[in-house]
Amino acid sequence: MREIYLDNAATTPMSPKVINVITDEMKNDFGNASSTYELGRKARNVIDKARHQIAESINAKDGEIIFTSGGSESNNTAIFGTAYSRKNSGKKIITTKIEHPSVLNPMKRLEQEGYNIVYLDVDETGHISLDQLKKELTPDTILVSTMAVNNEVGSIMPLKEIGELVKDSNAYFHVDNVQGMGTIDIDVKAMHIDLLSVSAHKINGPKFLGFLYENADINITNLVLGGEQETKRRAGTENVPGIAGFGEAVKELSEIGHESLQEKYAHFQDIILKTLDDNDIDYEINGGYGAGYSHHVLNLWLKGVSTTSMQTNLDLNGYAVSGGSACTAGSLEPSHVLIACFGTDSPRINESIRISFGRYNTEEEIKSFAQELVKIAKRIQSKNK
Repeated sequence: MREIYLDNAATTPMSPKVINVITDEMKNDFGNASSTYELGRKARNVIDKARHQIAESINAKDGEIIFTSGGSESNNTAIFGTAYSRKNSGKKIITTKIEHPSVLNPMKRLEQEGYNIVYLDVDETGHISLDQLKKELTPDTILVSTMAVNNEVGSIMPLKEIGELVKDSNAYFHVDNVQGMGTIDIDVKAMHIDLLSVSAHKINGPKFLGFLYENADINITNLVLGGEQETKRRAGTENVPGIAGFGEAVKELSEIGHESLQEKYAHFQDIILKTLDDNDIDYEINGGYGAGYSHHVLNLWLKGVSTTSMQTNLDLNGYAVSGGSACTAGSLEPSHVLIACFGTDSPRINESIRISFGRYNTEEEIKSFAQELVKIAKRIQSKNK
């Protein structure tokens, strides 16, 4: 049975070109990039090339890119690094209720250490209120941390507007861009972003690799201590083959363009929604559709159909979708994002699935999936009547 993968917000299949680049580097450039002889210099050149490709993609300087083990480390470094380096300037941090666990859990730790963490509300569309942010942005605020694109409902945060508010304050502006890389346009200078986190495996690159953009005008405390790699900002021997693959993944995205991908994914959404409508399936979209959303995520409330039942039935028929964030998949707790949007009593939190598209999905796959979704929903919803 052929597996149709529709959980690209969790991870993506590696690009064949990325695999080739990594394989070639593993064979040919095994040197330590900190070494001064030729093998080391070759490895350093590989890293420098990838760093430049990545910096260019977000309008940063090469020296502002720090390679990390992934989005979680980048988020942790941005949050703890800011908190500890700026604690004498204030102990207030602003974030939102729908952040990824790699943001929310560091915030919980900082609360235990005496920091004042403010969690901004979101409405049913998954967006924050700029008025609430403006009200909470006080002189003792040292950090504002928000995701670019929500990983469960696809809502795009108003980064430029947030950046305009934060730039005139005492706070640094951190963006978790793990879901935004390749789906929306990011310009760290125009958006006044001080810190930005990205993970390679979300853009058809290798797992366990990411980067943190750190504005050259700021200075935060290191999270990983040891040697003097990454200009003394992140210790540990660099993963040269992985970094080369990361650079290739970013290059491919730049060549494709996020606009063409969004157009493709919007078409996929239309196919699914039209199929549901044509078959009188009782459903609603969680979050929304159109402007203000990334089309790579479609979160559906299929009324009366439990998340577990739908996932199980789809899995048995060869379709992989999610009930929420992959990072909380092992938990029995309902989605904190849907709770923030709709409240704890809403049936949506136990009757929703997340469908997320990727570069390698085809129209044929989406049509097949939509028909299977209808078949399962019809069978279960008819029993509930």
